[in-house]
Amino acid sequence: MNITGYRFVDLPDRDQIKNQLLDFCVSHNLKGSILLSLNGINFSLAGSNDAIDSFVEHIEEEERFAGIPLKFSYTDYQPFRRMLVKKKKEIISLGIDEIRPADFTGPYVSPVELKKMLDDGEEVVLLDTRNDYETRVGMFEGAIDLSIPTFRDFPDAVAALPDSLRSKKIVMYCTGGIRCEKASIVMLNDGFEDVMQLEGGIFSYFKECGDSHWTGDCFVFDQRVALDSNLDETSFEICFKCRQPLSIDEQQSNTYLINEYCPYCKASKSAESIRGNL
Repeated sequence: MNITGYRFVDLPDRDQIKNQLLDFCVSHNLKGSILLSLNGINFSLAGSNDAIDSFVEHIEEEERFAGIPLKFSYTDYQPFRRMLVKKKKEIISLGIDEIRPADFTGPYVSPVELKKMLDDGEEVVLLDTRNDYETRVGMFEGAIDLSIPTFRDFPDAVAALPDSLRSKKIVMYCTGGIRCEKASIVMLNDGFEDVMQLEGGIFSYFKECGDSHWTGDCFVFDQRVALDSNLDETSFEICFKCRQPLSIDEQQSNTYLINEYCPYCKASKSAESIRGNL
């Protein structure tokens, strides 16, 4: 069983929590990662059903973690190589200290509510907050793709959007919801008037609404690479050189050689060659 969850909450005792969580996870043969900042927790773990159940019971004993929304999926193998508990400045890196979702964040729209908006043809702007390699795997039909390499580039990309969008109804989304917690604040602070975030992200939408209004798969940050709308692993693979996700067609390309290069490695080298000749 695989489990993910996050919460923005003050954790001045982060160092003590770190050691205690690591000991618990190792003793229950769990693998994955737990990120701890002074402002929250973010985790992705995998293990036996009993081990995951025990972890959920364990964190529920801590009042600050009680009731964290959890997302579950299933694989017949362990998708993580090791167990890590890391102290981080931010549990999702944006680089703006004053953005604190524990104090304020944008309003939510549920997956069912979003699907109804789209079914009814309501005028709504879908905004994808994820990285460019994620959006290439799949995204909502008609959504704005900011083509950003990292989440830290989100504020600049938003600032460059047309002013005509500032009065539009905007629904942003990401994989599990965590990036939108911060992204919504960025947009509201930048003068966008009607900004909502998809509650629970793409995973929750898949669970409640399937692939309606969605094209492709959803990138994930583990060995599964991408999941379909049933949260089952798909045929995407990762290039071991540049870490780009590769579709079946790209894996069959004559510019792909396992452990050596892929179409994106080749494109990057070509770009470097052109720059070097300028």
